[in-house]
Amino acid sequence: MEQGGRAGKMRRQQAVGMGELVKQFIKEMKLDRGMNRQRVGEVWNTVTGAARYTLAVNLENGVLYCTISSSVVRNQLYFQRDALIQQMNEALKKDEMFLWDWQSGPCVKALVLR
Repeated sequence: MEQGGRAGKMRRQQAVGMGELVKQFIKEMKLDRGMNRQRVGEVWNTVTGAARYTLAVNLENGVLYCTISSSVVRNQLYFQRDALIQQMNEALKKDEMFLWDWQSGPCVKALVLR
């Protein structure tokens, strides 16, 4: 028997883990772009080890723009571009806080060093 008409409205839902709830919250609050920008910068520093020489890291439309203060380091990174792109995408796939639709393709498609 219904009590106050509520019985028909209340439904049980599937249990959701905290990790999934955090991802949903980030998407709903539209924080994913800022979080992704931060994660890309951190992954760049981890993959390249060039944090000391990196002035700026920006990801726009699949192109990763990196401003490097040392011409020697920039030249070394230039010759490793393809491997760096692959390593960046692999590291970002493993990062649980990086929100990206990997079915649409890789996140980092090109690398521009300045």
